[in-house]
Amino acid sequence: MQAARLHEYTEEMDDALSIDDVDAPQVSQADHVVVDVEGAGWCQTDNHVIEGMWEQYMPQDLPMTLGHENAGTVVEVGDGVSVVEEGDQVICHPVMTCGTCRPCRLGEDMYCENVAFPGLSTDGGFAESLLTNERAVIPLPDGVDTTDIAPHADAGITAYHAVKKAARELNPGDHAVVVGIGGLGHIGLQCLDAMSAASITAVDLKDSALDLATDLGAHHTVNPDSTDVASEIESITDSVGAQQVLDFVGSDATTALAPDVVAAGGDHHVVGYGGHVHEPAQALVNGEFSYRGTLVGQYTELQELVALVERGDVDLRTSRYGLDEINDVAAKLEHGEIEGRAVITP
Repeated sequence: MQAARLHEYTEEMDDALSIDDVDAPQVSQADHVVVDVEGAGWCQTDNHVIEGMWEQYMPQDLPMTLGHENAGTVVEVGDGVSVVEEGDQVICHPVMTCGTCRPCRLGEDMYCENVAFPGLSTDGGFAESLLTNERAVIPLPDGVDTTDIAPHADAGITAYHAVKKAARELNPGDHAVVVGIGGLGHIGLQCLDAMSAASITAVDLKDSALDLATDLGAHHTVNPDSTDVASEIESITDSVGAQQVLDFVGSDATTALAPDVVAAGGDHHVVGYGGHVHEPAQALVNGEFSYRGTLVGQYTELQELVALVERGDVDLRTSRYGLDEINDVAAKLEHGEIEGRAVITP
């Protein structure tokens, strides 16, 4: 089969991956599931993997097939699999977990002590077929397009996971800020609108993104190029600040907003990454606010997100590309030229 493989880390996205002929995956354990990939979302994390940013966090043996946002049709299952059978359409939770370690027993899939992460630590879904396991596959309702829903396997569940934490802290009359209305942010904004009664302000450097935010339920929009974000949030909230900030950018500039825009006792959820947190300890003490990280999400949260999608509360904006266009997609995302999510169709 054909697969898009990373042979060496590079900053050059134009020819980062090569299309190789490799052996198709085979079931070798009782819980294995092989999926014919019909959609594999391209994520900013894929760019970071190509750059070598993940090497220090996760063992990677190159060459490796990338792609961790996967959906498609089951074509083979191990003897112990009962959740799905051949012919079922599924979306795949990003990680393969053991189910027996303490984090798994607690439902914390991302903390699994024996985790395998297709596309980051083992071969992923930028290929005709993907090897995963029973604990990762979620059967899809009839009528759900496996290509369009694929990015929810990471982008969607990550946004949902952050919003679910934020929504617990939001009451009617509270204010929330969504920073970055891109591939993750436009999902997060819709989840926030569906799951809370808070007023929502969207922040983005692109007017087109802010127009999209308005269409998706934002009550206010701010472009930092033309408006001081802190002053605008102060005005909108009558000097109270935002109880919850969902930062889908994670740059130095966006994490630095927290002391000036987060309400006392609130949270700044760091979802995007690449920047740093450089704030005086006294700023956190005085405001008693918290920075909270977001690492994908739980299997059950992906089920919940699929329910929101099926109900029509979350609409994913996607564009489709063939496997042979994969380096074009990497370069486009690097230059901010992808609206919503790009989906590879192997």
